[in-house]
Amino acid sequence: MSPSDAAFERLFFAAVPDPATRGRIAAAAGAITLGAQARWVPGENYHVTLAFVGDIPSPLVSVLHEIGGAQRSDRFALRFDAYEYWPKPEVVVAAARVIPPALEQLWHRLHSELALHQWALEPKRLRPHVTLARQVVPAPRLPMIEPFDWTVSEFSLMRSRRGAHSAYTVVDTWPLLDDSVKT
Repeated sequence: MSPSDAAFERLFFAAVPDPATRGRIAAAAGAITLGAQARWVPGENYHVTLAFVGDIPSPLVSVLHEIGGAQRSDRFALRFDAYEYWPKPEVVVAAARVIPPALEQLWHRLHSELALHQWALEPKRLRPHVTLARQVVPAPRLPMIEPFDWTVSEFSLMRSRRGAHSAYTVVDTWPLLDDSVKT
């Protein structure tokens, strides 16, 4: 069977913004000008990837539910304080240059547990960002970003549908702990 068969699902763990944060991300995207060929990411697809698992057989989705449900991490705040252009994937992102300890711990725990099941994981290093646009060539001249904050209080297992326009759906969501936000 190939990964394109219906018996496989393309999955990843991510933080998904609440509506107010989605609006702040959209405002950040609206503050930059890109060439006509750039493909803007729709607001419903904004997220911060924690672990991209990839195409897995549908029966193994339950293992990912167990891994997600076993996480015990504190809430955290991200400050998106830079636009970045990444030439290899040809994307413009809003980046958080400071990594809160709670995010780093969650990222390491997810990657450690997924590695026990021999899943090859992306990203290989933690670079918190939200992709704003794809197919950006040539490299744009980016302005200074108006920094914005996102308090992350939960994370999700997401399904990705391939096609001309990717669509992401939430499979399951788990709350992060602690009412006090740690940065």
